[in-house]
Amino acid sequence: MAVIAVVNQKGGSGKSTTVVHFAEWLLRKGHKVMVIDADAQQSSSIWFGLMNEPVPWKVMGSPDDLLEHLPMLAAECDHLIVDGPAGLSEATRAIMFRSDIALVPCQPTGVDLRSASDAVRLIRQAQSVRSGPPKAALFLNRAVRGTKLKEEAVNLLSKLPDVTVLKAVIHQKQAVADTFGQGATVWDLPGKSAAESASEYESLFTEVMGMLG
Repeated sequence: MAVIAVVNQKGGSGKSTTVVHFAEWLLRKGHKVMVIDADAQQSSSIWFGLMNEPVPWKVMGSPDDLLEHLPMLAAECDHLIVDGPAGLSEATRAIMFRSDIALVPCQPTGVDLRSASDAVRLIRQAQSVRSGPPKAALFLNRAVRGTKLKEEAVNLLSKLPDVTVLKAVIHQKQAVADTFGQGATVWDLPGKSAAESASEYESLFTEVMGMLG
């Protein structure tokens, strides 16, 4: 019955890729999962429509609908994953008021780091009103191995107070970039690159699930 929202005001941060892989990972672990696509681009919905074994999903963008229906939908499954909209809109605020965890993907660039900070500010506002949840977790996404930029990004993120910076890092790989076009996830693709990305997602999602304990 946990609600896990993937949010970031900046488009292209990897929200939908994270949502689809998280949902597929949970499904493969035997969990009953559902995805709410609150992003106007509806990338998650399109992606699931291309998959042979689609995860149950619904499109829902209205703040009132999100506030009203997320608790009921969460009661029908083990984990409800929400693909938040780009921009810190009223829909995002509604999602924050109904989430147990707010997961923020962040690319190692200055623009993305500032965007992540803005998302964290919104999460803190929800935490203040709710006197607790949602727990905030950030992770580095589309990082390039061995770069100074990656190290600097991790250092900057770690300075954000009251936020968990996850140890798992998702590195930029062609296998991940190919998944949407093939209507698949990295677990469906052959090759070393896909296997390495699958291992990174395994580590990431295991960490997130550990926050629910």
